[in-house]
Amino acid sequence: MTTSTIALAGNPNSGKTTLFNALTGARQHVGNYPGVTVEKKTGRVSIDDTTFTIVDLPGTYSLTAYSLEEVVARDFLSMEKPDIIVNIVDASNLERNLYLTLQFMEMGLPVCIALNMMDVAKKRGISIDIEKLSSLLDVPVVPTIARQGKKGTEKLLEMLACEFNGTIGRPSINISYGNDVDQALMKIETLVKEHGFLTHIYPARWTALKLIENDDQILQLVREHQAEKGTGETTTLFMEKVFNVLTDLASHLELTLQSYPEAIIADYRYGYIRSILKQGVITQNHDRSRLEISDRMDKVLTHRLLGPAIMVTVIYLLYHFTFTYSEVPVGWLESIFAMAGGAADSIMADGLLKSLIISGIIDGVGGVLGFVPLIMFMFFFIAILEDSGYLARVAFMLDRVFRVFGLHGSSVMPFIVSGGIGGGCAVPGIMATRTLKSRKERMATLLTVPFMNCGAKLPVFMLLIAAFFEAHRALLMFLITIVSWTGALLVAKLFRSTIVRGEATPFIMELPTYRLPTVTGVIIHTWERTWQYIKKAGTVILAISVILWAMMTFPSLPEDHPKYIGNSNTTMDANDEHAQAALRHSLAGRLGTALEGVTAWAGFDWRINIALVGGFAAKEVVVSTLGTALSLGEIGEEETLSLARTLSQDPGWRPLTAVSLILFTMFYAPCFVSVVCLAREAGSWKWGLFSVVFNTGFAFLIATAVYQAGSSMGF
Repeated sequence: MTTSTIALAGNPNSGKTTLFNALTGARQHVGNYPGVTVEKKTGRVSIDDTTFTIVDLPGTYSLTAYSLEEVVARDFLSMEKPDIIVNIVDASNLERNLYLTLQFMEMGLPVCIALNMMDVAKKRGISIDIEKLSSLLDVPVVPTIARQGKKGTEKLLEMLACEFNGTIGRPSINISYGNDVDQALMKIETLVKEHGFLTHIYPARWTALKLIENDDQILQLVREHQAEKGTGETTTLFMEKVFNVLTDLASHLELTLQSYPEAIIADYRYGYIRSILKQGVITQNHDRSRLEISDRMDKVLTHRLLGPAIMVTVIYLLYHFTFTYSEVPVGWLESIFAMAGGAADSIMADGLLKSLIISGIIDGVGGVLGFVPLIMFMFFFIAILEDSGYLARVAFMLDRVFRVFGLHGSSVMPFIVSGGIGGGCAVPGIMATRTLKSRKERMATLLTVPFMNCGAKLPVFMLLIAAFFEAHRALLMFLITIVSWTGALLVAKLFRSTIVRGEATPFIMELPTYRLPTVTGVIIHTWERTWQYIKKAGTVILAISVILWAMMTFPSLPEDHPKYIGNSNTTMDANDEHAQAALRHSLAGRLGTALEGVTAWAGFDWRINIALVGGFAAKEVVVSTLGTALSLGEIGEEETLSLARTLSQDPGWRPLTAVSLILFTMFYAPCFVSVVCLAREAGSWKWGLFSVVFNTGFAFLIATAVYQAGSSMGF
């Protein structure tokens, strides 16, 4: 049995992930690339006596280091050196997709083409001569329809089985980029070879080409090369000669063509692709009497008036179905945790260990895990919207709104990824801002994506809605979404008018064709995100819950305290008073009480303060801490109640308190990991600190205004 590594690479929306799911099924692992938050997917598939490890690289349009995804994909290909690169190409957009193919070939990589979405191409009247395309490019080309699962990938699997064992060559092409660029390219290539610069990683011509394209990563490696070799005459001469050639070329192109090297290179690459396609590779039926399904759907779904109305309806229905169909499994989980708490109570002797198990773990972590069905259903419906191509239309429609508030259309996807519809995460949302070229627009987006309703905030909202607004759950969740977007946009407008002023840049985006989501793809995407939530609850939230339990338990109430009870022969009310006094006397209780003088303006008592302080680490901790605090503070319950019912019956809580807490949780400081990521992306810790201080202050002002206004009106 031999083992080989296959890298799947291609443009976004080319069906790459669908192909990956079709090949690997459930035999896949999701993690992150070392040192970055870009998702890494790996899976395995066996063909005859060979086991292939398949790596799904981030979707990219190019191998020039404009984004983190492009750097990650390029580094993997050059450092890990996979045995085969399967380049997934959208057959219905061949010219655009082959741009990446040429770059693989220029790197001299062992590449084959999976010509995917052949069914879409056929519907568009596009016919492709597979053999001619393969012959002209000198690489294997296999037609696939990944969304049909194994059936649609049979030919690809057969090709991999036959072509493996070193038979897939390393096609190398030398495209002419015009006399000016070619001369500069030859000069730099010679210098790179003479000085051995990166020749152990990349072909010399490719390195020279990247230098001409002003590739950030390669230029940084040049600077590191100089620092490593010192300021010797040879190294200095290399640097001077390279930058002299680059400067002369840029000046000449600006003077003669009013252009720059990167644009010239892109033009010639597309010219090379067109010359191939014109040699009988593509024939197309030009009968445009009937609009394609996607075009006709877009006439309605992205209509200036109908589009937003449909979008709002879709989001509301998402929440309605989520709450409706998750109600029963949520009840099951609540019963399971209630039975677990009851069993521990009857089996274990009174003491710290029993308190830790019941209050710290079961009531703490159980409160978070109880929302797993809700989270799963929400992720399920979002996966359908995402895989169908509708979320791209949402971004397209919101661009009009975003421009009013000084943001860019490309800011929409970071907002959605961060939880704009619910269930996202601020960390990948912050990372997604790298697609914005304008520093000012990027900073405004960076600072406002944490306002979205990430998956960590959802348990807090769902708990409070279940406790006080059960009859209007979907409507409340929909209104919470509207409020979070409104707040983020208003703050973005404030930032764009003050600390990050600057001109707006134009927005262009690609709308993928609508597709019917595959059952396998939706299930995999839903499970991946749900498992991340469960794993976080069982690790990070568990650890923080135990720490907060200790803070809410120690120091214990001294024996000379008026509320101290040394034996169990007392009334239930006395036990309750003892528990409340012990919680107040603890380290966490003292902290919460100290803050109460300020937070009372927003309706928060000392127990809520404890939960919110824990929420600085992770927002789910707000739920787990409330569960622990109420459990420690109310040990005299005759029956075990769900956390939502406990809150609804607590005399210190009312609906207005819940609304105030929802608003504060929505806007206050991002979790610790998000702050670290934000500071790293912004390039300074001052922005991370600014986000914590500004967001918390803004959240407190909103919560206080609503609570005071509601109280004055008698709510």
